[in-house]
Amino acid sequence: QVQLVESGGGSVQAGGSLRLSCTASGRTFSRNAMGWFRQAAGKDRVFVAGISWTGSTTYYPSSVKGRFTVSRDNAKNTIYLQMNGLKPEDTAIYYCAARETELIGVLRSDYNYWGQGTQVTVSS
Repeated sequence: QVQLVESGGGSVQAGGSLRLSCTASGRTFSRNAMGWFRQAAGKDRVFVAGISWTGSTTYYPSSVKGRFTVSRDNAKNTIYLQMNGLKPEDTAIYYCAARETELIGVLRSDYNYWGQGTQVTVSS
């Protein structure tokens, strides 16, 4: 089992920045590809960033590409999501997730473990 705990959410104005963290515990962390998803009120949970277990490969959907950056520090069992140029439509609960393979997945079903989520609110 892998336990994931997110932190760093909060409220910011449009154009601002936040950095989310997700710390893992339990089984070996470094061999897991990791992802960030978000779920806005009344909507499905969607993929916003993924990173391979080495950190050498990242992937973003067009909605956040160029504004969000995912990174990881395997020595600290932690991944990060740096979010710049935030927009009101980025408002959501953000979840980190781990999968049992080394390669990035983009579907919710690709991931085996989930954190409890952290709220991000962007005001106009």
